[in-house]
Amino acid sequence: TIDIALWKFESPKYFFTVIDAPGHRDFIKNMITGTSQADCAILVVASGVGEFEAGISKEGQTREHALLAFTLGVKQMIVAINKMDDSSVMYGQARYEEIKAEVTTYLKKVGYKPAKIPFVPISGWEGDNMIDRSSNMPWYKGPFLLEALDLLNAPKRPSDKPLRLPLQDVYKIGGIGTVPVGRVETGVIKPGMVATFGPVGLSTEVKSVEMHHESLAEAVP
Repeated sequence: TIDIALWKFESPKYFFTVIDAPGHRDFIKNMITGTSQADCAILVVASGVGEFEAGISKEGQTREHALLAFTLGVKQMIVAINKMDDSSVMYGQARYEEIKAEVTTYLKKVGYKPAKIPFVPISGWEGDNMIDRSSNMPWYKGPFLLEALDLLNAPKRPSDKPLRLPLQDVYKIGGIGTVPVGRVETGVIKPGMVATFGPVGLSTEVKSVEMHHESLAEAVP
């Protein structure tokens, strides 16, 4: 991943927009753009021997991403310990506990409260503990990933306050016009209303509102 990528899905409780942020240090600016819009971070940690150690080292991206997430105000986190199917791990509880202990120590230093963070052992490749409980890790008694997402607290974003929509990007699309992209933090935006861009004070009429390529009558926080 170079730029952030967006996707959507629904759980039994919530409608989610996934912001896939780049992991490579060369694209940290794009990672910040994505993370700054998030209500929760899923910190994906590779469990493979050598791979985890590289990520959690002082030069590793695991540390930097966790610190940036906290600094950018993302206070809810899920840690997904991935690649539990790796030949060096073989769904082992000992490796899971080792990684959990080390990540817990670092997250506490950053400012998170690890007692409130689920550490979910998963295999994205095999689908273990993603949308249902895995029989390969009977020792794990916590929530699987989809359950952990439904345990999150929905943020309070009032729709009765003035419109605030920080811009992520602006596209010029032939035949359509200028398309600003961002997330509604407060207020409501809908076709026909006039919105003002700060700090220049430029006002314009909203022609249409879309989310994930679907037209909306209005967009709320």
